[in-house]
Amino acid sequence: MSQKKNWPLWEIFVRSKNGLEHRHFGSLHAADAEMAMENARDVYTRRNEGVSIWVVESCNITASNPDHNGELFEPAQDKVYRHPTFYDLPDEVKHM
Repeated sequence: MSQKKNWPLWEIFVRSKNGLEHRHFGSLHAADAEMAMENARDVYTRRNEGVSIWVVESCNITASNPDHNGELFEPAQDKVYRHPTFYDLPDEVKHM
């Protein structure tokens, strides 16, 4: 039982039948990738809703820190061509 405590944490991503992207469905502990895949299938796709499963060991995911959003996303503000708010659109153009 003490060995189970040392099993790595795996993040589970599933692509649904009507989706184009994988969505994060949850996490689980497993001894290896094969076991994580089997457990993910059993836990997260019981009703036959998935067509693809990704298992990623949590230690291999690098995420940005929400407290440092400015440092990461501020450089995009100086690229005005990405935000064409300075164009005048005719009234005939709807939903822009």
